[in-house]
Amino acid sequence: MPGLHMSIKFNLSAGFSMSKRIFTILVSFLLPAGAPVFAGAPSLSALEKINQQLKEAHHQRSSSCFDCHTETDSPAFKEIMKNECVICHKTGWVSGKLEELAKKEQAATPSATAPTKKATGQGPGMSVPMYYDGSKLGGKPNEMILIPGGEFIRGTNGRLPDEGPEHKKHVGSFYIDKYEVTNLQYFESLKHTRRALPRHFVNNQIPEGKADHPVVFVSWYDAKAYCEWAGKRLPSDIEWEKAARGTDGRTYPWGNEFDISYVNSPVRWAELKLIGDTTPAGAFEKGKSIYGLYDMSGNVWEWTSSQYEPYPGNTRKSELYGGNYRTLKGGSWWDCSFYQCGISAPVYNRSFFHPKTMNDSFGFRCAKDA
Repeated sequence: MPGLHMSIKFNLSAGFSMSKRIFTILVSFLLPAGAPVFAGAPSLSALEKINQQLKEAHHQRSSSCFDCHTETDSPAFKEIMKNECVICHKTGWVSGKLEELAKKEQAATPSATAPTKKATGQGPGMSVPMYYDGSKLGGKPNEMILIPGGEFIRGTNGRLPDEGPEHKKHVGSFYIDKYEVTNLQYFESLKHTRRALPRHFVNNQIPEGKADHPVVFVSWYDAKAYCEWAGKRLPSDIEWEKAARGTDGRTYPWGNEFDISYVNSPVRWAELKLIGDTTPAGAFEKGKSIYGLYDMSGNVWEWTSSQYEPYPGNTRKSELYGGNYRTLKGGSWWDCSFYQCGISAPVYNRSFFHPKTMNDSFGFRCAKDA
């Protein structure tokens, strides 16, 4: 979870202590939709009422912090963990082994319905198998689609506070990649960009059968470097949403009705009772946007060039706005319910992370001026 530096602590009568910012984030993301979110310091009675609910939600819905925060070797991150996570996990910080504690807690609370079978073959709606030899897309930078300039509907009034209010936005014409950047395409760039290998490239090799899967374990800086090497750039979050949504305010790239055969999302894997993964870029023909772009919903979250800022007319205060966070769009295959991401598929969905963050559900595509 981004941004854990705090200073003010609240001590709850039940013995559970957390900082103001952790409290605010947990309330915002863990409690059910419609639950009260406190703009200022909550009262002691309010804390007592929801203390147990917060703790239960944290342990039931979160996986190890280290699943997302792969920069945990940095001294700065370790200092954050040392100062903040041990507020609750008082025995966890022993020679930097909080990860071990997190894994033990995760193992102690398994999901009764967690799938055990990995996805293989060619699932519903897919035009290609999950894994195959070679590449159908090749190693050169992606083909691009021209997105016409004009006005479109951005955001929503019906979901998370930072996704609204719904408003109209004008954007100029631009080009954007037809597909997400793949493992093979990214691998081909490394000899020029000199960026580090993604952590899933074991022994300097692309994962078997995944040449055309979107590259993951890339930071915002990695994505930016690739796009610049390819003579392109990262899209802004405004450009990204226009490309995914068109001009009619649709909820998904393909329309307004959700269908698991159109998208690689957590709901898909839950309904199929399978352990999910990325899928080849362009595998869902019916999931294309109105402009013919693939995987604008699901598969991997996509880095944008934009900082995390409130939308015009949004009066909800957040200390997370204006910081060093970058927005990501599109949702992914991974169950991000810890962040209350819903079904991770609507085009108005957005997330925000520190630009150094890398995990197995973050990728990107590039854009270019028209």
